Amino acid sequence: MAPPAARQPLSVVVLGGGTVGAQVVRLLTEQADDLAARVGARLEVTGVGVRDVTRDRPGIPSALLTDDLQALLDSSPDIVVELMGGIEPARELVLRALKGGASVVTANKALIATEGAALHAAAAEAGVDLSYEAAVAGAIPLLRPLRESLAGDRIRRVLGIVNGTTNYILSQMDATGASFDEALAGAQALGYAEADPTADVDGHDAAAKAAILASLAFHTRVTQDDVDVQGIRQVGADDVLAAREMGFDIKLLAIAERLDEPDGVSVRVHPTLVPRTHPLAGVRDAFNAVFVEAESAGQVMFYGRGAGGRPTASAVLGDVVASARNRVTGSSEPGESSYADLPVLPVGAATTAAFVHLRVRDRPGVLAAVAGVFAEHGASIRSLTQKGEGEAAELLILTHPGRDADLAATVDQLRHLEVVDTVLAAMRVIGEGR
Repeated sequence: MAPPAARQPLSVVVLGGGTVGAQVVRLLTEQADDLAARVGARLEVTGVGVRDVTRDRPGIPSALLTDDLQALLDSSPDIVVELMGGIEPARELVLRALKGGASVVTANKALIATEGAALHAAAAEAGVDLSYEAAVAGAIPLLRPLRESLAGDRIRRVLGIVNGTTNYILSQMDATGASFDEALAGAQALGYAEADPTADVDGHDAAAKAAILASLAFHTRVTQDDVDVQGIRQVGADDVLAAREMGFDIKLLAIAERLDEPDGVSVRVHPTLVPRTHPLAGVRDAFNAVFVEAESAGQVMFYGRGAGGRPTASAVLGDVVASARNRVTGSSEPGESSYADLPVLPVGAATTAAFVHLRVRDRPGVLAAVAGVFAEHGASIRSLTQKGEGEAAELLILTHPGRDADLAATVDQLRHLEVVDTVLAAMRVIGEGR
């Protein structure tokens, strides 16, 4: 390989001049010499595409800014870094870049989770790289290990805390006894949650990441529409307290697992009771973690900061360096692996335990009536605790693992049972508490 100074520089175009874009430009500039030594050629930022060139963008030289994104792509860049977010115009611009012969690095989980197949096909046809390490769990090196380091193994299940906002909210509810609304307000005050937190608290952000994780883990095309999603708005302070008393934390988990009967993949996002002894229970505040269970490697966990300008820029820059090396050496990243083509099964096909929290009428026969509903659907009760009396009587029920559809049918019938006033909560459970 020729020394970096003897090779033509590689042109890098950045689409998006927000927090992450500014950090990427800063790192490419400040670390130019080190990066050139690692890549074998200098990396030069030749333009930053933004919607509004008049807006102040600290860290980005004004001479690089342009609102003519099409012209940037027509300048034949070697690498395009897409940090705009959303589906359009990002999809159109990324496709144009790939078809024009540029390798693309993106942090856009929604784009990959919905249009991944088309983008991978365009990259393969053009013989260029499509990389998106930063799309899931920020700075945590995760997608490359799933795709490459564990390529010789058979992954059985992936459990992920992949949204820092919801993890912060649930951590605060557990630590302080705050309500959901109080914890959300605190997250917004600290900048962890947006003014409109819908994508986070309703689970859509985590669902996009779950689709990407499932696609890589099981060599199957999974889109965001395939993911069953339930957010955390209905998690109350009483639920968090009850979970703690039983030896659990409540986490919003992205779960992707391979099922054998029936054969296929289950992908879902929902609040989950996690034993306080499980490594994921110790993931607090805005941190992310992904727990992988593989047949040969056993249990592996990836942990770190899942969001923020600097952590995300770190992951983006890792992909930029890898793509740049490939252009220097004439090689390429592994493309999409979807050979398994497994069916994505409905959430009811999964096997899970459940926590059911009921407010009931405190009178003779209540326990028998409630237990009868569980028995009718083949749902086995592991433990039952009664709290309070009279109008405040509550039942806290944990089940043994069973088919999710049977547990859902049980809860639905309980909602209409004459002795049950309210189903306060119904959540899935992994493992065992105390």
